[in-house]
Amino acid sequence: MRGIVKQFPGVLANDHINFDVHAGEVHTLLGENGAGKSTLMKILYGIYHQDEGEIYVNGKLVNIRSPLDAIRLGIGMVHQHFMLVPTLTVAENVALGLHSSRKFLLNLDVVSERIKELAKVHGLYVDPKAKVWQLSVGEQQRVEIIKILYRGASLLILDEPTAVLTPQEVEELFHVLRSMLNRGYSIIFISHKLREVLSLSNRITILRDGHVVKTI
Repeated sequence: MRGIVKQFPGVLANDHINFDVHAGEVHTLLGENGAGKSTLMKILYGIYHQDEGEIYVNGKLVNIRSPLDAIRLGIGMVHQHFMLVPTLTVAENVALGLHSSRKFLLNLDVVSERIKELAKVHGLYVDPKAKVWQLSVGEQQRVEIIKILYRGASLLILDEPTAVLTPQEVEELFHVLRSMLNRGYSIIFISHKLREVLSLSNRITILRDGHVVKTI
């Protein structure tokens, strides 16, 4: 992301921000609420569109107009507030939004088997047949991660992923993320907790009032 500018009425949310992430790396965006972290990542995921600046994926200039564009480019995002339907099963939630969702909803066994495969590979254990409302917050987060992996994401954006987790669930999440790094995935970790992200991050970029303070 080069020279990203995003303004809202009366607010300069992102002021000529440069940001990148490499394969097999956790690059943390650190800052207080209102620093511009989530806005920047919502631009990368296609929820917002930048007023100025360019986005490159694998060295190629891209125009991300919607989350669907981002997904096609291998970018997935887990929001701070989960986007799950509580009354549906894990498999049904994963199937929703797929291009061929009607087909998959008719054959949820296929979805369930793929979920089990992803769970085994990444340590994201969850019952595909369980209703989402029956799951703990940590388990619901696993479903969100499985959803974006199912769609083929190689870059994961995690927006304040530890905010609602217990200390044990945080440790479990970090174990999963380290395993994913070893498999070549890239992770952008949005946080305001410096001490927490130090053990996980390869790089940390600090934002304040829409500006990059430094990258360490």
